[in-house]
Amino acid sequence: MKKASLPAEGQELTQIKTMLQEQGYIDDGAIAMSVFLAMKLEKPLLVEGPAGVGKTEIAKVMAKAMKTELIRLQCYEGLDSTHALYEWNYQHQLLYLKMHENKGQDVKELEETIFSDKFLLKRPVLNAITHSDKVVLLIDEIDRADEEFESFLLEVLSDWQITIPEIGTIKARNKPQIILTGNRTRELSEALRRRCLYLWIDYPTFEKELAIVKVKVPEIDRQLGVQICGFMKELRDMKLEKTPGISETIDWARALVSMHVTHLNKQVVEDTLGVILKDWQDMRHTQDSLSELLERTGVTSRIG
Repeated sequence: MKKASLPAEGQELTQIKTMLQEQGYIDDGAIAMSVFLAMKLEKPLLVEGPAGVGKTEIAKVMAKAMKTELIRLQCYEGLDSTHALYEWNYQHQLLYLKMHENKGQDVKELEETIFSDKFLLKRPVLNAITHSDKVVLLIDEIDRADEEFESFLLEVLSDWQITIPEIGTIKARNKPQIILTGNRTRELSEALRRRCLYLWIDYPTFEKELAIVKVKVPEIDRQLGVQICGFMKELRDMKLEKTPGISETIDWARALVSMHVTHLNKQVVEDTLGVILKDWQDMRHTQDSLSELLERTGVTSRIG
């Protein structure tokens, strides 16, 4: 009997799950489904969760699934529309004016020339909506930007057009697929949330993190992998300023493998804490509690 083929939607979902696995994701179904629905409904996907759990990787998977370009806008405090949309290339404009100042060219004609697409520096948002292909636009760490920028972004997402005073209104050639990420450093507006599908990614369970480590660092000794993930689980239960994410776990695993370490001990952990902790208070707190942490992990605190 001939095996029934999957519907197109099922094939797409399976493809996304495969790509997630290739990126080191051990998906519980929610991530693949969120990416799939965002693509099908052509809606922005807002992904929140602690730092270092792989939120930006989702945009890479989506771009790969769509076989298109990934355009990234990194948000920060003080980000304004100029850095997100466009800037005029003032140096080239001045150079052009100097070259034509003695040629008797009409002033209006000069203005039309220097304020044309030729002298326009496209920043990520403008680049995304004027792109000849449907691209993926990653707006990374939107919660780091000011509320004013968030309001501006809402206007762009609603109309998919940008007005440049010197040129006029530019409408999107192809509506880009949007991924927004946030670490919840501030609360985002309800207006923005309503326009998006939502996905929360938390720290992984022990089993899930161990599976990720095996995929990302396949040469790791099994005992070491188990000890690393157990230690990270205990570490995240502590009150830290900067709780380490999956990316730190992978960095630590790679570092220890490169040192030919096959199991944890107190000396190894003390010497390599700087790989997983990035705050001096967290370092001191962890060092003071290291014997207890190792004991709860099932690792002897004895050196050697």
